[in-house]
Amino acid sequence: MVMNRAKQPKPATQAKPGARTADGTRGNSGLQSKLGPQTRAVHGGEPERHGVNGPVVTEIIRTSTFTFSNTEEMKEWAEGKNKAYIYTRYGNPTLSVAEKKIAALEGAEAAVVAASGMAAISSSLLAVLKAGDELISTAQLYGGTYRLMRDVFPNLGITVHHVQPDLCGIEKLVNARTRALYVETPTNPTLRLVDIEKAVAFANKHHLVSLIDNTFATPVLQNPIRLGYDLVVHSATKALAGHSDILAGVSVGSQTWMDKVRQMIIYLGGSLDPGAAYLLIRGIKTLGVRVARQCENAMAVATFLEKHRKVERVHYPGLPSHPDHELAKRQMRGFSSMLAFDMKGGLPAARRLCDRVRLFLMAASLGGAESLVILPIYSSHYDMSDEELKRAGVGPGTVRVSLGLEDKEDLIEDLKQALE
Repeated sequence: MVMNRAKQPKPATQAKPGARTADGTRGNSGLQSKLGPQTRAVHGGEPERHGVNGPVVTEIIRTSTFTFSNTEEMKEWAEGKNKAYIYTRYGNPTLSVAEKKIAALEGAEAAVVAASGMAAISSSLLAVLKAGDELISTAQLYGGTYRLMRDVFPNLGITVHHVQPDLCGIEKLVNARTRALYVETPTNPTLRLVDIEKAVAFANKHHLVSLIDNTFATPVLQNPIRLGYDLVVHSATKALAGHSDILAGVSVGSQTWMDKVRQMIIYLGGSLDPGAAYLLIRGIKTLGVRVARQCENAMAVATFLEKHRKVERVHYPGLPSHPDHELAKRQMRGFSSMLAFDMKGGLPAARRLCDRVRLFLMAASLGGAESLVILPIYSSHYDMSDEELKRAGVGPGTVRVSLGLEDKEDLIEDLKQALE
């Protein structure tokens, strides 16, 4: 018999529409919840900017520490009676704008930014799990997340059980110690999809905390919070920032959960620099426009590759041949800026293509203005056994592609010459 463990309760109160928050910005409910996603990307979380001499752009508060007027204010902060800024590792006005902007995009109550995607992912998981707990996770994951679960969690007394994206057999993995469900969709690098409604329903049925990595989809294409997920994580380095010039991560959810994640980030030291937070804010303002163009490019490139005689298989949910195409149409508002494909000639053919491209840059990461190619076995999925690579859907000839903002005709011509 499975014993259910209750999840942390969600707070019952939210900010009044348009109310000023402790840091001087507008709340995320009310008017902002009625705005379109690109409007929220521009205006969400920003302080009031009407009036004489008001800056249009968010300021960078580049300081490590903040002052108090008197000892009584310090005492109230220590007792939790006010939310004054004290030290940037605990919070900073520039970071607060980034957090509120991303929360507005995801339709969440709160968010916490971190120094990298892995800082956000590890802090979120460690805010949920403790020694003796068990975690169910999809097997197809970003390599860094997989290695965290494989190499670190056992030393912390946390057991991880993996399930395929179709969630087949997941009921058999639940027991009295199961604490949480973690999914990534679309998956890295083969863009398999998890049925996110089915997954959260399973988590709710068993009173598990539900976490999802939304990096490949971005808030533009899907919003898991609105389906009931407890925590959503992003590598904000990628599409959110969008210019390949910072490291950042974010966790999104209820205020109750974000308080726990923030404490973990404070304890582990994974706080975001205010300068990086400013660039993240700037990048988010063009998120919707960029994602639309990148998805258009991805569809064009995927269609070209699928017809090429040297390509074995293309992994892109926008193609009818993709096993999750119908699911993608149902749960996403687009098919992602990412794709992968398998070369018929295996690793030698994949290396030859990567060595011959001219416009595409050979680099890890994704979501930036420049189109990139990379071999997962040498990057995100290095240091994995053949069995682990098979479970992840990665072969020696798999090439991962991040589509940028270039003209699709030029990208196709570059791939055409590299394949010849």
